[in-house]
Amino acid sequence: MSEIPENLKNILSKIRAAEKKAGRPQNSVRLVAVSKFHPAQAVIEALEAGQSLFGENRIQEAAAKFDEIRSQGLAPQLHIIGSLQRNKAKEAVRIASCIESVDRLELIAEIEKQAAKINKKIEILFEVHTGEESKAGFVSEADLHKAIEDCAKGEFPHVVPKGFMTMAPFTQDESLIRRSFASLRNLRDKFQAEFPSLDLAELSMGMSGDFELAIEEGSTIVRIGTAIFGQRG
Repeated sequence: MSEIPENLKNILSKIRAAEKKAGRPQNSVRLVAVSKFHPAQAVIEALEAGQSLFGENRIQEAAAKFDEIRSQGLAPQLHIIGSLQRNKAKEAVRIASCIESVDRLELIAEIEKQAAKINKKIEILFEVHTGEESKAGFVSEADLHKAIEDCAKGEFPHVVPKGFMTMAPFTQDESLIRRSFASLRNLRDKFQAEFPSLDLAELSMGMSGDFELAIEEGSTIVRIGTAIFGQRG
């Protein structure tokens, strides 16, 4: 018997407990089950256990896997959570409902171009660099401001900004992890106040090792793989 249903149940239970501890409404945090390096069958088992939202890093792997799953009449939601090259934007737009790892203006322009071709609206999160280990994400607040401003002006009609994403530093120091998450929350609050026409409520932060801290700091999406699917397939 697969351990995936039991693992999912345990993780969801921990998420709900963390919500409660933080004084947040039940079900205010969504789970992205990170299925990279795991086969289509693992995703199907998670779907059958009630999980509908998945995350993948590599476009080629994700496209093959999710096309196979959808060809069976199943309808998982997919977020792209890994660094995205412009030449992979076409496939990313085709297979995903959200690209969480948008880290530069040129990428938004390419996503818009590809989404317009197939007349599809696609959600994005702005990835922000808040921890030293992660190389990805907007580093300059001025560049991030420009990207959000252009979205607010309607420059990218097929792109729907929904909030922000980050990766905390890989450390045992809880204060550094909290600082990373709190900085993203503060940035979100600042930009939401400046651009009220956009809904920037989402905060995708927290992974297998630190999601409970992330929930305490305001996360609305946690990205968890190993604790659900086990070590990489």
